[in-house]
Amino acid sequence: MAQETLLITILGMALVTYLPRLLPAWTLRGRSLPPFIMAWLRYIPAAVLAALLLPSLLVAEGRLNLAWDNLYLWAAIPAALVAWKRRSLFGTVLAGMGVVALLRWILSLV
Repeated sequence: MAQETLLITILGMALVTYLPRLLPAWTLRGRSLPPFIMAWLRYIPAAVLAALLLPSLLVAEGRLNLAWDNLYLWAAIPAALVAWKRRSLFGTVLAGMGVVALLRWILSLV
């Protein structure tokens, strides 16, 4: 690939990555949004995270995996409880990782 093509590709990728993020910030700078919109925007990170994680919890090898041996699904339950009660990202990750480690250790003993 020619150097000019590579440079144009990188600049184009930067433009389509940052422009959708900057336009709303520039447009809404100095303005306040209605409370309904602010409340709605607070749920976006959780919704995006759920949309990214749910397929990896429920799908294995292209099929729905709701079997009893799905460790990640079992780890998601206490992690969700910790997230709901404590609202701590670190605690949630720690709970999920701890349950997976504990279940793998228990299953290796059996």
